[in-house]
Amino acid sequence: MKVDVREVELAAAEADLVAVGLFEDEQAPPEIAAVPGVATARGGFKKLSVLHPEGSAPLLVVGLGKRDDVDPERLRVAAALAAKEAGNLEARSLAWALPNAGDPAAAAEALVVGTVLGSYRFDRYRSDSDDSPPALESLTLLGSAELAEAAEAGRVVAEAQNRARDLQSTPANVATPAFLAERAEQIAAGAEAVSAEILGPAEIAAKKMGGLVAVSQGGPVEPRLIVLRYSGGEGPTLGLVGKGVTFDTGGISLKPGAGMHEMKMDMSGAAAVLEAVAAIAELALPVNLIAVVPSTENMPSGTAIKPGDVITQYDGTTVEVNNTDAEGRLILADALAYTAELGADRIVDLATLTGAVLIALGSTYAGLISNDDDFAGAVARAGERSGELVWRLPLHPEYKELMKGTVADLSNLGSKREAGTITAGSFLEEFVGEVPWAHIDIAGTAWDVGRAYTGKDASGFGVRLLVDLVRDQAA
Repeated sequence: MKVDVREVELAAAEADLVAVGLFEDEQAPPEIAAVPGVATARGGFKKLSVLHPEGSAPLLVVGLGKRDDVDPERLRVAAALAAKEAGNLEARSLAWALPNAGDPAAAAEALVVGTVLGSYRFDRYRSDSDDSPPALESLTLLGSAELAEAAEAGRVVAEAQNRARDLQSTPANVATPAFLAERAEQIAAGAEAVSAEILGPAEIAAKKMGGLVAVSQGGPVEPRLIVLRYSGGEGPTLGLVGKGVTFDTGGISLKPGAGMHEMKMDMSGAAAVLEAVAAIAELALPVNLIAVVPSTENMPSGTAIKPGDVITQYDGTTVEVNNTDAEGRLILADALAYTAELGADRIVDLATLTGAVLIALGSTYAGLISNDDDFAGAVARAGERSGELVWRLPLHPEYKELMKGTVADLSNLGSKREAGTITAGSFLEEFVGEVPWAHIDIAGTAWDVGRAYTGKDASGFGVRLLVDLVRDQAA
């Protein structure tokens, strides 16, 4: 989407639809006070009123709620609602009068993010896509030219999130591990500061990444270990790890059939990591990154790993595979140990890891587990700023005891049916050594979130959080 900032009066806005925010219990802004019907518009949050001034484009009055309650998240939601209304009106261009509330730069970025995300559609496989209403093509913010940088940052990160949503929504017969590897190579080809290294099955086996080898052996689709390096500046290196299971049947521990089609999105962590790197490179943030994505399918067959088998992870730890549907932690264990070996000074991983996190936190917060208070705080603050919220869960030696193996060092399944999200995180912690690490379980937030700007399908959760974390590190 084309995004620009113009210092012009509302009446001079050149757009198919003009949006103006209205605060609850306040009068309409003077520039629209004379528009017929404006007196009936309401400023309650999410309230929309379409007015038709004589001789000019339709005017959309968007309720923002009470002035003191307006923050970037409310503006993202308001912008998404305006974008959807623009679609209903078949508008190709939208102009937003920047609301006079809070930090103008944060408001500008939020309006852009909400608009771009709210305009998203995934219809590439629909034969009738040509009959769909025209897509919103441009957004103009009516405000100071000084806001152009914030608006551009919003466009970059929102378009990256939409690309992650595309990856999530692409069916698993297309979005294979090789497909994700090709996307990583495209990112590297498009940014001078990014390089890609792709390891195939022979190289993965040669490195003795027992988790990735074991999970992939049940099907004919070959695994990939994807490594992206971004060299943007001096200082410490941040490691990003994303779970890339492109389809998860559960393996021999087969999942129920209902809802299994959603398991094409078990690579949502990988999608977020790949597109966050692309956005960070486009923004030219002065940091250094190592991104590692272990990618495979998890299929049942005569060659699949069996419950009770013992494998050896990349760092030499032995693991009893007591449930083949707890496969994500096996491939992440190899990737985390490898990322630490490559020199990451801090590591954050994103994974659709446990259904338990959905029961605990719903779709509002992702689960956060960390071995470092300062790093956990930085991740949580990035979540607050970006609107991709995380809630920290505890680590404790008693949780680690639940993951001890009987005939091996560890089990991939807790010995009791309790604290499933935490015990999974405790398992992962074993593979990062002393490196500050944060694990984000996005199983409840990767799709079906229901927010105005993400809807009920793929959300691309994690892209904005990771970019904000890196922007804060670079500041």
